[in-house]
Amino acid sequence: MAAAAAATAASATGPEEEERSEEPLMESEESAGCRGGGSSDDDDDDEEDEEDDEEKENEAEIQRLEEQLSINVFDYNCHVDLIKLLRQEGELVQLRRARQKMSELFPLTEEIWLDWLKDEIRMALEGSDREKVYELFERAVKDYICPEIWLEYAQYSIGGIGEEGGIEKVRGIFERALTAVGLHVTKGAATWEAYREFENAILETAQPAAGSVPSPEQQQALALQLDRIHTLFRRQLSIPLLDMEATYAEYEEWSADPIPDSVTQSYRKALQQMEKYKPYEEALLVAETPKLAEYQTYIDLELKTGDPARIQLIFERALAENCLVPDLWARYNQYLDRQLKMKELVLSAHDRAVRNCPWTVGLWNRYLLAMERHGVDHRLVSDNFEKALNAGFIQATDYVEIWQAYLDYLRRRVDFKQDSSKELEELRSAFARALDYLKQEVEERFSESGDPSCTIMQNWARIEARQCNNMQKARELWDSIMTKGNAKYANMWLEYYNLERAHGDTQHCRKALHRAVQCTSDYPEHVCEVLLTLERIEGTLEDWDVAVQKTENRLARVNEQRVKAAEREAALAQQEEEKAEQRKRLRTEKKALKKLRKTKAGDKRKADEDEEEEWGEEEEQPSKRPRGESSLPLPEGTEAMELEAGLFGRSAAVKVDPPSKQKEKAAALKKEMPKVPHDSSKDSITVFVSNLPYSMGEPAGALRPLFEGCGEVSEIRPIFSNRGDFRGYCYVEFKEEKAALRALGLDRQLVAGRPMFVSPCVDKNKHPDFKVFRYSTALEKHKLFISGLPFSCTKEELEEICQAHGTVKDLRLVTNRAGKPKGLAYVEYENEAQASQAVLKMDGMTVKQNTIKVAISNPPQRKFPDRPEAGKASAPMVPRQIYGARGKGRTQLSLLPRALHRPSLKTENGTVPNQTAGASSPSPPGAKMSNADFARMLLKK
Repeated sequence: MAAAAAATAASATGPEEEERSEEPLMESEESAGCRGGGSSDDDDDDEEDEEDDEEKENEAEIQRLEEQLSINVFDYNCHVDLIKLLRQEGELVQLRRARQKMSELFPLTEEIWLDWLKDEIRMALEGSDREKVYELFERAVKDYICPEIWLEYAQYSIGGIGEEGGIEKVRGIFERALTAVGLHVTKGAATWEAYREFENAILETAQPAAGSVPSPEQQQALALQLDRIHTLFRRQLSIPLLDMEATYAEYEEWSADPIPDSVTQSYRKALQQMEKYKPYEEALLVAETPKLAEYQTYIDLELKTGDPARIQLIFERALAENCLVPDLWARYNQYLDRQLKMKELVLSAHDRAVRNCPWTVGLWNRYLLAMERHGVDHRLVSDNFEKALNAGFIQATDYVEIWQAYLDYLRRRVDFKQDSSKELEELRSAFARALDYLKQEVEERFSESGDPSCTIMQNWARIEARQCNNMQKARELWDSIMTKGNAKYANMWLEYYNLERAHGDTQHCRKALHRAVQCTSDYPEHVCEVLLTLERIEGTLEDWDVAVQKTENRLARVNEQRVKAAEREAALAQQEEEKAEQRKRLRTEKKALKKLRKTKAGDKRKADEDEEEEWGEEEEQPSKRPRGESSLPLPEGTEAMELEAGLFGRSAAVKVDPPSKQKEKAAALKKEMPKVPHDSSKDSITVFVSNLPYSMGEPAGALRPLFEGCGEVSEIRPIFSNRGDFRGYCYVEFKEEKAALRALGLDRQLVAGRPMFVSPCVDKNKHPDFKVFRYSTALEKHKLFISGLPFSCTKEELEEICQAHGTVKDLRLVTNRAGKPKGLAYVEYENEAQASQAVLKMDGMTVKQNTIKVAISNPPQRKFPDRPEAGKASAPMVPRQIYGARGKGRTQLSLLPRALHRPSLKTENGTVPNQTAGASSPSPPGAKMSNADFARMLLKK
């Protein structure tokens, strides 16, 4: 077979290709004559060796792709690569098998189908082979709406016109093509013209010979054929299509009679419709692929018009370019389910939806409902459900959802009037299998069941109780539910109680409530109240006494626990307040000690420095200082931005002056700076710039060229320390608010090797919940998180790796504040499917001897301490370690002499007695000495 196929392929090359194959040989002979004898044989050997090496490499690559598909059969790109390589090698048998396998899993694109069809047409010689090609065409036209495939189908059918019923078969294919793509505004005209050319060719063959008189039968056949062509012209002119004017002119030239007024009116009406569609078609023409927004607008227009054929066509056109958008498939299927309700059309659309987006559980659920709605055989429904389980959903909850949809379907098949039936047993076995599947398959993969509240088990218990009157089974199921960590929730006990109340007896209701009183931890008052209500209505005096005693004891324990918890919170809050007061006192004493030392040293600039220190306290106090930099703090809000710092291009080099000039310029700039660094009334036209290099001598001059590109800059106010050093942040004020908004786009641009942070200027005291973190912290199925990258990996290198698995929309390397890489990256793909395929292919890949990890981007939720409300105790907070002006020291040794160490004096509750932080108040005996006490002792005051 392989030899015959190879011979067939060789015979199909034709004389031109044979001539081309001879040209290199002739050239080598001529060159051999110039170079001398024997060199031609050497070149031939080298070429053969190279061909052998290339053939071996291709065989190894084919084997690798086949092994990869055996591991993950849903790897779309791997299928494409294998088909391309097999076609290149001419392995026709393996190529056909690979295409067949891929078509069973995925709808094929127009290019893949056309290549497959052309290969099969080239090899089809006999009638049986032609029938296989017809079957292949029928499969091809069902995947997507492709005018080119329909034209190829019609052209191929014309080749079999000599067979019995060949003309009618061709006409039938053309009519189906017109139904499918005849309304296509830009490509539909080609199908109409091909159909007319075919009918004109038949008309030419039906013409009588020159000089002969046609018989009545010939005249009737001619009239019928002319009427067919007239009808095609009129049908086409009544539809808004591109270049309608040329078709109308062609009809006028072809027709021997004047065009009827009715046809002209229909043509003008179609022209008016074409003017309405032109803006939408032009928008599609200039838009970039996949043109989803433009197609959505076009779909809205057609839905308002209400023509089902046009609505279906625009949906199909949109899906041909956006086949991996689940929401578009869902919208299309919803329209078909609610409006057209045609079984074959609806089921075909649902089947194509799950084949294109198998990871979307919502599409599978709608497919199961559609099959049930249209009475599909139970075996087919079950088979599709099994396909859904193997589709590879992203979340554990998706498996719970698909199981619930299938169980609902099975429940609706059961006739509960019968005591036992085949359908009921199937439903029970399905419930048991669902629980095992979630426990064994889903929990192992996701480390969670996806059903923490046991909804599937609850529904099973309700069905057993209400439909089957089997309370014993229902109670067993509820016992299992409670043992899975749900016994502490009051609502779970009340669900069980309501079920017993409706279908059980009072004794089991009382037993359930007694257990609920003992186990519930979230709302015990509620279950206690329900128990007392039950005993008040149905219980005896003894039952009432037992219930009262149990509820009182339980509530007393709960109240005691709550009081203790409140006391602990109050104590922690008190300790926090005392620590805050102590820190405040230490700051005050430190300032007094500093002034005292300056006075003793005879500093003549005391007044100026006091004024500068007061001004420095009015500046915005940063929340975090970077390691390895100056001890000057950074502005508030940059802490959250450190998590994900992308590189967005490079800025111009910033000139840095020598240290001596930097100090002179900084001192001069500082004298010119106002006392108030920022006016809050100008927040809307001001941006806050931080994480700048501390070595910038003239920050305003260096930053002005960067921000003037966003708009006219009114003022740049850098912030300096008391010594005249730049603190790494500044305020940039613009003339207009639009310029400030554009300036936010400069965030993370490199300035002197560091990413510059640009954020809105917002007062955190007035807006404490304001967040400046620009990236999403929720699950993003189209974005990947890559870790373990080598620090030397550049953005371009990583982008080249990622583009092999899909279209990369954005790629960000995570860096620290100094712009150094962290070995992490976020890669945003065009859709979820490409991201899923990239995870499968890239996870565990080796990049520069580093094994990287790739996963869907789902950052963990950050836990912030709750802000205490007025009148309530705040949650305990870890006190922030306070270091000196030079930061944390290299050692943690105490510099206080041992002779000065004293045992601390504590009160009964373990706290130091409060003392007034006066300048002359001595510390009580045994108390811990403050800095001021130590200074007074050294100065003998």
